[in-house]
Amino acid sequence: MTDLRLGVLGHGLRGSLARLAHRPGGGARVTVVADPDPERRERAAADIPGVRTVDDHREVIDAPDVDAVLVLTPDHTHADLARAALRAGRPVFVEKPLDITVDRCDDILRTARETGTRLYVGHNMRHMPVVRLMRDLVTRGDIGTVKTVWVRHFVGYGGDWYFKDWHAERRYTTSLLLQKGAHDIDVLHWLAGGYTRQVQAFGDLMVYGDNPHRRAPGEPKTADWYTKDGHWPPHTQRALNPVIDVEDVSLVNMRLDNGVLAAYQQCHFTPDYWRNYTVIGDAGRLENFGDGPGGVVRVWNSRRSGYRAEPDAEYPVPEVTEDAEHGGADPLIIDEFLRFVRDGGPTDTSPVAARMAVAAGFEATRSLRAGGAVREVPPLDAELAGYFERGQRA
Repeated sequence: MTDLRLGVLGHGLRGSLARLAHRPGGGARVTVVADPDPERRERAAADIPGVRTVDDHREVIDAPDVDAVLVLTPDHTHADLARAALRAGRPVFVEKPLDITVDRCDDILRTARETGTRLYVGHNMRHMPVVRLMRDLVTRGDIGTVKTVWVRHFVGYGGDWYFKDWHAERRYTTSLLLQKGAHDIDVLHWLAGGYTRQVQAFGDLMVYGDNPHRRAPGEPKTADWYTKDGHWPPHTQRALNPVIDVEDVSLVNMRLDNGVLAAYQQCHFTPDYWRNYTVIGDAGRLENFGDGPGGVVRVWNSRRSGYRAEPDAEYPVPEVTEDAEHGGADPLIIDEFLRFVRDGGPTDTSPVAARMAVAAGFEATRSLRAGGAVREVPPLDAELAGYFERGQRA
């Protein structure tokens, strides 16, 4: 099998995906990486043997030795870069979220349809073992028909990862409820079998907004910007981003188009870092305890009772054989993208679902910044949705 030649835009924190995709002789190899930062270009050259590095995205999109493009740049750049690659006839992988506004997401989807070029969105949590385990239990009917879903996201390293760079600014993310929450909203939609129709939200900047220890504009992050055991409690964080205008805690209520009611909560100053999903059907309930190896999903579905810690059934979160981010999901999402570029066909990720996750997060952000008013989530144009539901075939 001839290797697909991949061009990569951006080699920041998600540069790990480029490294996973580079498998010379194994179906794909990264030929060129573009990044405006010389240090990241130097890192790419060290991480990916033989790769060419450039500072202009156009040198990747127009390169004769590129068959497909990975867009791994900051969120607010996704639409412009993805559309340019799609127009050039290059199948595109866009890291999640698809972009930071509904209109920009729709622009990407319309461009993919107009050009007929394949579009894939990197919602890797659909390949996380804990998510697939819960999805399998729901699909086979262990809790009956899903009626409500509650999600709590404890972002223990939020101060390090989201308040020391561009993530802390609305102009680059809209909000962390969109940027970080797009993962969980997409999973929530997948488990519930519907998309959010109405949202109501509250949120605030409770901890990091009062921290005066900011870097000067243009000053780079410090070498110890992230530590696994340090920077606790949250007020001891130093060298935060010069501008912080996104919320560090958010609470959202959702009504889905199939009648399911859902809630999502996100906090960036907890001592622990994990996600907790509770899915309740008309014949039982499931809940995960831990979201990686060593965790379990417990099901209560045999009888009514008072509190009981022991479930009716317990399923261990599957172990992964490859040491990779997101519980081993990242290699799987790259595998699916490469297969999709070559052969097309159905994928577990969905550009429509990616757009709907952004739309829910976007309107929820508007709600929380307007005092909690209920907002309608705009549906995707039916004709455009149909194109992607047919597997991107006219």
